[in-house]
Amino acid sequence: MSTTRLRPMRWQDLPEVHRLELGCFPQDPWSPAGFWAELAARPRRDYVVLEDDGLVGYAGLDLAGETADVMTIATDPARRGQGHGQVLLDRLLQRAAGAGASQVMLEVREDNEAAIALYARNGFAELHRRRGYYQPGGVDALIMRKEVTRG
Repeated sequence: MSTTRLRPMRWQDLPEVHRLELGCFPQDPWSPAGFWAELAARPRRDYVVLEDDGLVGYAGLDLAGETADVMTIATDPARRGQGHGQVLLDRLLQRAAGAGASQVMLEVREDNEAAIALYARNGFAELHRRRGYYQPGGVDALIMRKEVTRG
């Protein structure tokens, strides 16, 4: 992954981000307008993209004081298993700690085994479930938390 590069997400990235979103989350993708709203909410919202011969992933964080929330992490399905999700998660955790958060929260579909494994490897623990949260399909959401060291 020596050619990968993290950088802030730009408005111009949104068509490619949305293409990846549709491939990653076909059951419940965010709309282009949703991504526009997220970028408009800066500096509270912080979004990055990961490039490596094109856009391979993106991630977003809500910085709300002592608790930061992972809004999304996505990697190109054709390029999974190469550590891109870890790079994105590391960036979000560093940013949360740097902004003074003491914990990072997230929710994840219970059927997203790869994401759950990534989060567990990084110290996230399940707090509870939201039954039938993801529609369509009524898939439960797992709410997970990780304590972080501020600074």
